[in-house]
Order: sequence, then structure tokens, then C-alpha cells
Amino acid sequence: MTACTSPSPTTGHGNKTGREIGDDTDGSEWTGGREGNGGPHGSAAPPGCVITADGTYAARLALDGESWFPERWTLDGPEPYAVPLPGNQPEEPGTEVLPMTDGRVLIHRLAADRHLFSLLYPTGPGTGELQLGAVQCADPAAELRLLPPAPCGERAYALALGRSATAVWLVAGGAFGPELLAQVPGRCSGGVWLDRAGRLLALDQELDGGTKSVAVDLEQGGAVSPLLQIADDSNDRLLLADPDSGLLLIRSDAPSPGHERLGWGVLGSTLPVRFPECLRVPDGHRITPFAIQPGQILTPESCGVALRVDGARGSWVGVWRPAARRVLHLPAPEGWLAGAGLWSREGVLQLPYSTGAVRCGVARVGVSWEEEARECQDREGGREGSRERGPGSEGALGADAGDASPRPERSSAEPSSAGPSDAEPSDASPSGPVVARPVPLQQAPLEGRMPEEVTVG
Repeated sequence: MTACTSPSPTTGHGNKTGREIGDDTDGSEWTGGREGNGGPHGSAAPPGCVITADGTYAARLALDGESWFPERWTLDGPEPYAVPLPGNQPEEPGTEVLPMTDGRVLIHRLAADRHLFSLLYPTGPGTGELQLGAVQCADPAAELRLLPPAPCGERAYALALGRSATAVWLVAGGAFGPELLAQVPGRCSGGVWLDRAGRLLALDQELDGGTKSVAVDLEQGGAVSPLLQIADDSNDRLLLADPDSGLLLIRSDAPSPGHERLGWGVLGSTLPVRFPECLRVPDGHRITPFAIQPGQILTPESCGVALRVDGARGSWVGVWRPAARRVLHLPAPEGWLAGAGLWSREGVLQLPYSTGAVRCGVARVGVSWEEEARECQDREGGREGSRERGPGSEGALGADAGDASPRPERSSAEPSSAGPSDAEPSDASPSGPVVARPVPLQQAPLEGRMPEEVTVG
């Protein structure tokens, strides 16, 4: 996989110049996948839009009739608004877009086995385009996808999967077009930033039949170091990380081999990784965390976590924090760009949506964790005299969803009352007793029922 000779950055208009590089192809043979994220155990479907790390801009591929075009959302003003960035011809459905903090939008197209990168920006009635160059894969079927927005917002990166190694490319923000930064052995998926500087990137490395998360130092030539190794034969993936608190959201089959579970840990801590019972997923459902509340310095237990919940009734929103014992469910706003959203430092969850009436909207939901804590205490008190009935399953996904929904503090559109606000009941049997003392998995066999807490490393 090599970088093609990059032209000096020039300013064009529309998409015509980008398509002409492709030797008369219209890009319809798209093989780079936004959904390509590690096979059957990869992440859920991509979010409906991509938001910068600081929450100032978002970008998505919008549909006008049968034509796709890039669209930029401005989110840091009094009211959100959208700016269309159409070119001279429609985009292909697989085209990726990513917002930069200066207001430009990076676009990734495929043409004649070349991955083309440009920056789009509004120019009065038209769209300006700054070509950045291209990356050509030795294997035409190789995947190349954009990584999540870098914390600085001034650079953008891509992940290219080869047969035996995965390449990390700097595709925007460099001095001379696309630049190869690192080669990581094995096939890698995921992509989570571990620091505010954008130096440490976590990837889920598939090697020798197993998957482990590793940290890649982009300023040290792509030096790779272990990050998650819960058990020798477990598959451990990092889904989200918050640099302020160190909170990590993890998916692993360590506590129950063959069945992945969602857990949490703290970066750099010797405390065990925990797999709460309330995050256990019933059959037919999937939970994917998509946002962590920032600014909670050294207090990971108090960070709010937003969850995308997919079930037979569609997708809705769950909120949870490590200090809580259950997931709070709420209906997504009508037209929610599923899987997209961010928290404010004050704990307000912001969910972007688009409907026929509102092209660009953000629903804001405040979560009362104190009320949730009081309800949990009341439930514990009510069970003191009935321990012989065994532990309940009300912390499981879908339990008590109706009365646990947070109340919106302020919303640009009222979330629809229809939909899966009352989550589907769990078919899972009640859980067994929780072992109070955590057992390091490196020292204990993975047989029988595992404790609720397991250790990293």
C-alpha cells in the first residue's frame, strides 16, 4: 500500500476533479467500508453523523431524493444549523466524511482503486475543494476507512487493512499529503484515542487467532504496546475511552467464553475490569457505547455513558454510569442520527436528529443521577426482608425502562413518545450470587460462573 504522487494542494470546486483522477470510473465499485470494523465481532453500524471531539462541528452524508451530498452541521452556536456541501455530481453511498475544527469537512472517496482525500468548505453559493492526495492499495479489495476525529481536530487519520499488517495513515493535517505513520502486525479494527494530544491510538489487533487491544504511539514510529489482556485466550476490544477520567469501555468474552460482554475499567489502574450485570445483553439485542461525559477528572465512576441499544423494535438510547446499578432507557428523538451524540461537562446528553420538518436539530436531555441512586436504595431496602427469593434481574437491559427514563431539561425537539421507551423484557434467567472478591483472570481458570469483576493484565 503506497501513497500516490500527491499534487500540490489546489483549490477546486465540486467533485469533478476528484473523480477525474479515477480513469473514467464513477467510484461505484466501492470496497472501502464504513461498516468494515472487524468482522462479526466488530462495532455496530456506523453513526448517522460524525462529531468533532470538542463538539463544535458534525458532518454526514445526506440524501436529497436519490442523490447523496456532504453536509456540515455547526453545533457550538445558540442553535444548530446545517450547510450543504454538494459538488458537481452526487457522492457514492460509501463515501466517508469527517468534520475538522476549522469548519472544513474531510471527504474520502474511492476511484480506480485509489482512495482520494479532499477538504470541502463553503464558498458562497458553491463548494470549494482542496485536494490532499491519494492512497493506493496493493490489494484492490483492501479496506481503508477513516478513524474517529482526532482530539486536536486539526488532523485526520485512516486505517488500511492489509493481508498481514494494518497501516495507519495521516491523511489531513500533514505537510505533503497522505503520510504513512505506522505498520501494525495483524489485522486491526476499532480505533480509540487515549490522550488529548492525539499521540496514543488504541487498536484491536487480531493476531494468532485472538483479538487484543494494543496502544500505538504515533510519535514513536508506531511503537506498539499491550493495552488489554484480560486472559490469555480471551478476545478483548476497547470501545471508548475518556482521557480526563481514564474510563474505558470494553467488550470481552473473558467472563463467559464464547459470549461477549460489556465491561469497564480505568486506564493505568490496577483495579479490576468490571462486567456489570445491568450491561448483560439479552438475545436479539446489542449495546454499543457512543459517548462518555468529559471533565470528570479522576472520578470515572461518575462519568455518564450514552449507549445505543439495538433490538427488534429498532434503536433507542440508554444512559448509565459505573456508579449505577442499572441502565436508564429513554426514547430517541424522532429522526435521531443513530449512534451519534455527545455529553457536556455538566452532564447534558445532546442527540442530533433530522426530520422532514427540522433539517438540523439537537435534543438535549439532562439525567438526574441522584434520583436514580435514591430509587436503587429504595429497592435495596425493599429486598432486605426477602433475600430467600434470590437476586433479581431488574438491572438487566430492558428492566424498569418505563419509570427510569430521564427527563429532558431542554430540547430543540421533544423526543417522540412512541418507540421503544419501554425496553423489551429480558429473557435472561436471574443472575447468580456476585463474588465480592475479584479474582485475577491470569491466575484463575475460566471455568464455571465467573465473578462480576475481573482484572486487566
